[in-house]
Amino acid sequence: MPSPRVLLAIALSAALTASCGGSDEEPVASSPSKKPKKTAEAVKAASGCDEAGDGFESDVKLVRCLTEKFWAKQFKDAGGTYQPIKKFIAYRGNKAPSAANCAGEKAEPENAFYCSDGHFIAYDADWMKSMYRQIGDSAVYFVVPHEFGHSVQAQLETEFKYNVKLELQADCYAGATLAGLVESEELELEEGDDDELIANLEAVGDPTDAWWEPDAHGTPEKRMNAWVKGFEKGVDAC
Repeated sequence: MPSPRVLLAIALSAALTASCGGSDEEPVASSPSKKPKKTAEAVKAASGCDEAGDGFESDVKLVRCLTEKFWAKQFKDAGGTYQPIKKFIAYRGNKAPSAANCAGEKAEPENAFYCSDGHFIAYDADWMKSMYRQIGDSAVYFVVPHEFGHSVQAQLETEFKYNVKLELQADCYAGATLAGLVESEELELEEGDDDELIANLEAVGDPTDAWWEPDAHGTPEKRMNAWVKGFEKGVDAC
């Protein structure tokens, strides 16, 4: 069986081929540079969001808008009503505003989280921008949908005995979200995004498989498997 890394690369390569039209020629190794992005006007027209996705702050706003649109449609199609988050808070390291505190717990540096007590998402902007610069713009297209996955779990009143199950399901939801946005042509994958997403999942995976720990998120392999399942099979598979 292919490894999670290979599965992720295959899934994203297939999506890239579909979005680019495909070719009968032999594949050529991709260069570090990506293909040119759509113009700001084209991005806004395709996404229906008033953001161009042409920089860190704009990408964060764009993926928030797209992800909420995705879930609003999912809930509507299932006969329910999605409740948009009330706040989307950027903070910087230890300098988190009181609004980013959750149930009495102060927001921590190098973190992003959903808080059900207040129905909001908060993230360390310096930390996420660092990943954005070091790994690529795909960082925000994984982290933000993952946190919205926790928002969906709260609305569906999803419960698991172990925290790792919640985290892996949120990874699965993130994969399903990206696949849905690519399929609807609201988002376009670029060459190199597979490598970026693999790097992101490796960076945020647990170093050991202590799945019983209350803060466990899953090893890189488990997180890749969960993300690929959502990307390939959709929300219902999560």
